Amino acid sequence: MCPPLIVKLHCEAFNFKLTLADMTISERIPPMTNNIYVLLYNRLCMFEFGCVAEVFGLCRPEFDHHWYQFHTFSIDNQAVDTQYHGQMSPTVKLEQLQFPATIIIPGWENIESIPSPELIELLNTAYGAGSRIVTICSGVYALAHSGLLDGKSATTHWRYLCDFSNKFDRVQVKDDTLFVEDERLFTSAGSAAGLDLCLNLVRQDYGSKVVNSVARRLVLPPLREGSQAQFVEAPVNDCPMGSVSSITEKIQANLAQDWSLKQLANTFAMSERTLLRKFKQATGTSPAKWLIQARVQRARELLETTQAPIEVVANDCGFGTATNFRQHFKAHLAISPQAYRKQFQAYV
Repeated sequence: MCPPLIVKLHCEAFNFKLTLADMTISERIPPMTNNIYVLLYNRLCMFEFGCVAEVFGLCRPEFDHHWYQFHTFSIDNQAVDTQYHGQMSPTVKLEQLQFPATIIIPGWENIESIPSPELIELLNTAYGAGSRIVTICSGVYALAHSGLLDGKSATTHWRYLCDFSNKFDRVQVKDDTLFVEDERLFTSAGSAAGLDLCLNLVRQDYGSKVVNSVARRLVLPPLREGSQAQFVEAPVNDCPMGSVSSITEKIQANLAQDWSLKQLANTFAMSERTLLRKFKQATGTSPAKWLIQARVQRARELLETTQAPIEVVANDCGFGTATNFRQHFKAHLAISPQAYRKQFQAYV
């Protein structure tokens, strides 16, 4: 019988320190994943920090093995201001960091802010010593300034993608994924996608059984793969659409209809060329691509809220056959309709 894991948890604000005694390690994890160092910076993004703290910083008495050592640090060893007028002090000094480890940047103060030379040096030193570096949402900007992402793949929140690509043209930006791993560099899309990335790290370190337990405590699905697309909302553009709005409204109301470019042009009394030009100006895409996006969006809603058979969903959304539906759905969201339904309905 394994002796119990005795854990003393000292918690002040979000400063966590774990003292472990009489410890039986049924699974050993690599040294670099043992220490988690989370960067504190001015105007700290509290949601992103909270995601990291929930996954790595909480006491886990339900496990009979070693857990992560959670630390926070700042570049100048001083307390930082946080969002919502708070303050947070680091739990370790910069000179106390031991590598290899896991460095996490939970968001970033501003996408226009350039990291200090000290932070850039730290990231390069840590990576050179075998550490893995993790960013959540806009935290990728700080990492990109270090040069470590040059020639590698990364992602960020969908609304930053164009700006990030323009600023860092040596980075291979993945624009339709939840998170990316490339040679010990981990980047995630939106803030909530950071939870998916953190759970993925737990799975790499401890396996499926443990990550399932962690996800269950968070009331989250444990298996949102990084290749799954960011779930951005419907294909209607915010810009004024003029006459095109009547076209999109009619399509939305009749998605099961077989819309061809010729039929659309005839229905709205304009040439095919004029229709293509106006539609592109208003929506940023072609009628055919917009139609597929609208159908996928409608299919998502049906999968989340009904138990209709796949064949019925395919027909109601205008895909015709279940095979055609599966192909388009997976091409857009990198997940099958069945898996999507199971994932979203299992946690309602």
